[in-house]
This record gives sequence, structure tokens and C-alpha cells, in this order.
Amino acid sequence: MKSKTSFFVSLILLGLPIITSGADIKQSHDINYPNGWQKWASIAVSHRTDNNTIRIILGNDVAVEAARVGRVNPWPDGAILGKVVWKDIQLDNWEEAIVPGQFVHAEFMLKDSKKYSKTYGWGWARWVGQDQKPFNKGAQVCISCHTPVKDRDWVFTDPAQFPNIK
Repeated sequence: MKSKTSFFVSLILLGLPIITSGADIKQSHDINYPNGWQKWASIAVSHRTDNNTIRIILGNDVAVEAARVGRVNPWPDGAILGKVVWKDIQLDNWEEAIVPGQFVHAEFMLKDSKKYSKTYGWGWARWVGQDQKPFNKGAQVCISCHTPVKDRDWVFTDPAQFPNIK
């Protein structure tokens, strides 16, 4: 099972560099595109069977540190979570493997309890498609989806366990 998981995560990470850097991308919900997110560390991976998507959840340094020590309810101010989403496809030469297919979107949650006090301490933003077009339909779209996890600081993700190597 570990080899399949490693293979799966490797395939996702291989797809990250092909996504645009965001240098010419506009704001989404008055939030600037977080340049450099492609180099952030992984926090978790998820597979949604309701819409057949695979996601890697990344974090800036603040979010990764919080995830590694279990300080995620609430997440600390300054944490940024990035969710990179692809449609899932079955790998042609490995029947048991589901891997990233077409890129769908990149979305971000930025924790700043004062700046985003009206949206539960989070700034919400999404950029859609390979060209990363801003998804400006309002933060309420994001909030309504995340309402079931309001008692978890509005975050679905459970950070994956990483080994403690010293």
C-alpha cells in the first residue's frame, strides 16, 4: 500500500511545475495570487469520489509547521492552505492506480483572524483552469461548502502523518 501511495503522491508532485507561476494573474476575492505555492510542502492528499477529483493540500511554512505539530484547531494566523485539484483518471498501464488527469483549479485559504473576521478568520480564493482565471463568485460559495467543518476552524483537511526523523 505504501508503494502505491508514494507513487500517487509522486505523480501529483510531478504535475505541479507545469502550472503557471501566477505572475500575470489577477486577484480572486480581493486576494493576490500566492506566487511560489508550487514549492510549498505537502500537508495531505485527498480523493473526492463525488466529483472524481484528486487533490494535494499544500501549505506555506506557517501552515506546514502547524500541521506537523497538530496546531490546527484553530490554525495560526499567517497560515495559507493551498488545494490543487485535478480530475482523476485510471493509469493506463497500472489498473489499480488513480492519478491526476486534467487540471481543474487551485484554491487557497489564508488565515488572518482580524483581516478576515467577517469570513470566520479566513480569506478564500480560487483560480480556475490551466490559465488560472479568477473565480470571483464571492467567499460565501466557499463558506457554504465548508460549513460542515466550522467546528474544525472551517478546514476539511486532516494533515497526513509524516515520520519524525531527527
